[in-house]
Amino acid sequence: MNFNLLASLFVVLSMSTCTTSSDSGTNTSEMDTTHYDHTNTLINETSPYLLQHAHNPVDWFPWGDEALEKAKAENKLLLISIGYAACHWCHVMEHESFEDTVVAKRMNDNFICIKIDREERPDIDQIYMNAVQLMSQRGGWPLNCFATSDGKPFFGGTYFPKDQWMNILDKVSGEWQTNPDKIKEYANRLAEGIQQSEMLPLNTDPALFEKSTLANTVEKWSANFDNKQGGPNRAPKFPIPNNYQFLMRYAHLMDDPKTMEHVLLTLDKMAQGGIYDQIGGGFARYSTDIMWKAPHFEKMLYDNGQLVSLYAEAYQKTKKYLYKETVYETIEFVQRELMSSEYAFYSSLDADSEGEEGKFYVWKKEELQTILGNDFAVFAKYYNVNTKGLWEHGNYILLRDEDEKKFAVKNDLTVEELKAFIGGCKEKLMAVRDTRIRPGLDDKSLTSWNALMLNGLIDAYHVFDDDKFLELALKNAKFIVSKQVREDGGLNHNYKEGRSTINGYLEDYCFTIEAFINLYTATLDEVWLQRADKLMQYSITHFYDGKSGMFFFTSDLDKALIARKTEVGDNVIPGSNSSIAKGLFLLGHYLDNQDYLTKSETMLNNVQSQIPNYGSGYSNWAQLYLNRVYPFYEVAISGKSASDKVVEMNQYYNPNKMILGATQESKLPLMEGKFVKGETMIYVCENKACQLPTTEISEAIKQLK
Repeated sequence: MNFNLLASLFVVLSMSTCTTSSDSGTNTSEMDTTHYDHTNTLINETSPYLLQHAHNPVDWFPWGDEALEKAKAENKLLLISIGYAACHWCHVMEHESFEDTVVAKRMNDNFICIKIDREERPDIDQIYMNAVQLMSQRGGWPLNCFATSDGKPFFGGTYFPKDQWMNILDKVSGEWQTNPDKIKEYANRLAEGIQQSEMLPLNTDPALFEKSTLANTVEKWSANFDNKQGGPNRAPKFPIPNNYQFLMRYAHLMDDPKTMEHVLLTLDKMAQGGIYDQIGGGFARYSTDIMWKAPHFEKMLYDNGQLVSLYAEAYQKTKKYLYKETVYETIEFVQRELMSSEYAFYSSLDADSEGEEGKFYVWKKEELQTILGNDFAVFAKYYNVNTKGLWEHGNYILLRDEDEKKFAVKNDLTVEELKAFIGGCKEKLMAVRDTRIRPGLDDKSLTSWNALMLNGLIDAYHVFDDDKFLELALKNAKFIVSKQVREDGGLNHNYKEGRSTINGYLEDYCFTIEAFINLYTATLDEVWLQRADKLMQYSITHFYDGKSGMFFFTSDLDKALIARKTEVGDNVIPGSNSSIAKGLFLLGHYLDNQDYLTKSETMLNNVQSQIPNYGSGYSNWAQLYLNRVYPFYEVAISGKSASDKVVEMNQYYNPNKMILGATQESKLPLMEGKFVKGETMIYVCENKACQLPTTEISEAIKQLK
């Protein structure tokens, strides 16, 4: 089917957007309480993004029966506008068009207007993003889509300047009045395409996984590596953690130094670049250039949670101080700026403050000179307050281009002296920055993103053996269990000010399952495995598609949309199907559950033909593939010192293993019969067949081939 726009419509020229990677937030507790000329139904919502639009002259509705029934009753088209609180171009279009009374009247007269927070309703966003991508081969946010009253899209795009937007409104409304049947016909055809996209048939061929498949994948992928600046050889550059986690594991297992060099180059450049907040820690969403210099300044929880995991793993592999520093500073940033008193993590910080992108983070040279005084000269060399760091309007983005050791030697300093010097400068600059008007905060908490951050904290604890990371992880896990797990065993997706209003999606389950499994390995408390298993059973009951062997993104308890999507590919956030397939694999081993292992194998077999041609879009699947083509070891540690031995084991990089442990008798299948009073024994097993036990981690490591 050809999804080009009908000739009777028009050509979209989508402009700048908050880009997909394959593609001003407001803290509502501090909202202005002054009089507004306009208030619409969004005022009753909890989403900071929707509340940003509650005083637009546009008669916005949230997604729901009221809006859809009103469209049918009045024979109007739907205008569906989707964005998120930290999206810069969403703000621009709001200021240009949605706050303009003339534009608003045109929208209100001819359409039922629906505003959606893509982070709260990723199920709806998937459908309309899919539609726009089928029509225009591009996507991003704000996403503006026109649909019939039953929700079937027929035209859309991303950001439109005001004049173009007015022209579009006129043409669409005019076409609806003169040719409604043509629009309905096209909408029906497009809906069919949306329903068919990402649908995978069950692969009935025997599951055969080979190392050559991954070698072929990396070979094709490497043609797009930037071997000077790291990452892909194009801009914008997104820090996609599951890409580099796979490539690092692949390079280690395949003994591929070239690929490992690329991974570490990328991690170095990101941590030293402008995409990383050199003063306050934490990563921005992406770099607008190939040098990781000028970021899109919004900070997302999901990026930072995953990047903590990635850099912790890289430190485990290399013991490079830069990676440890990055982990610690990023966690400090999240604690300081994205954590509630309930130990829930907020969603994001806006790119803008005072109407300017990046204003909170950049510096004037004169400002730095005043703050730092005699320290400025060395600081300026270290952070490139020169032509390299110069951005726009006389502002500088701080970035580094060499590590501490090299810089210290060049400047007649010891590494410790340099660290102390830089630490003192950071304190002075943070004190000044704290007086600036802060970027807007999206203070809703999403279960899926909290689980990603939770997993990052546990990974940091594994590698650095720092109790504060585990303590924080347990507090966040308690929040999820107490606030987001319902009495029926299901999960809620969102949380804000004591309210959870949206039923959980597959992404909430798969990431929480992974985090709870990981929390078991940190605490050796089997209750976390039990909780992970209950969530998996719930997922199978309400999300599993027996026909394809895959999982739907939405529960069978949710009200039906025009399509029930299956999220297959991996993006900045791993796809929910690849993640739950990994969860099935791990729980299958921990609990000796063959049904889980079979389901995981079937899912991987369904997608394996797609992996070689699009490695970056299937990298989380490829991680699971590694566990199928290399020996996967079950390391069972039993005895009074099991916890200490687990900590010791985690100082070694072995990506193709899982750890079980118990300080007393355990009923876990792989732990039964292994407890010896007064001793701590280590068993290295493969497919439940164990080698001779040892008491020393160093000997166990030798058994991990």
